[in-house]
Amino acid sequence: MFVILKAAGWPIWPLLFASIIAVALIIERSIVLRRSRIVPSGLLQRVVGECRKNAAHDGFVQELEQHSPLGKVLAAGLRNRNASREVMKESIEETGRAVTHQLERYLTTLGTIASISPLMGLFGTVVGMIEMFGAQTPGSADPLTLAHGISIALYNTGFGILIAIPSMIFWRHFRALVDSFVIDMEQQAIRLVELIHGERK
Repeated sequence: MFVILKAAGWPIWPLLFASIIAVALIIERSIVLRRSRIVPSGLLQRVVGECRKNAAHDGFVQELEQHSPLGKVLAAGLRNRNASREVMKESIEETGRAVTHQLERYLTTLGTIASISPLMGLFGTVVGMIEMFGAQTPGSADPLTLAHGISIALYNTGFGILIAIPSMIFWRHFRALVDSFVIDMEQQAIRLVELIHGERK
């Protein structure tokens, strides 16, 4: 493997660095973006139960806010439960935007790596071809040497595509996951608003 990296030349090192970042982001997002951590089941029912018992005091709201992203959204609603329906919804929406931003953390970086890796690989191939043809002198062109040089230059393109494919797959997967979490949190928050304001039982 090290021989291939050495043969491909210096342009492959930025690709190697990008691949390390992509793997680290994929692992980090896989750990963070778990349904049990973002939208834990039964949390809304617990909040509703506390509200019906008039036990949703400030201590409970603070604990709820630290519990999970969904808890943070519901806590924003509980802080304004004595206000109008519109004010309560606005506070939930503001917190929801902040939570969504946190869930989308690093996804732009992963998407950028997926987009530019093939271009970085192509750049490395072009640099390799320029260096290879520049080293040729009239009458010294050996077809076997040229073929070997071209194959080495193409390592960059191959490695760039190899990085881009899993990066793109996981970027799309994480984007879809975040979208599903946001929809789920919106639905539960709306249900809380309607329950507190007596529009739903």
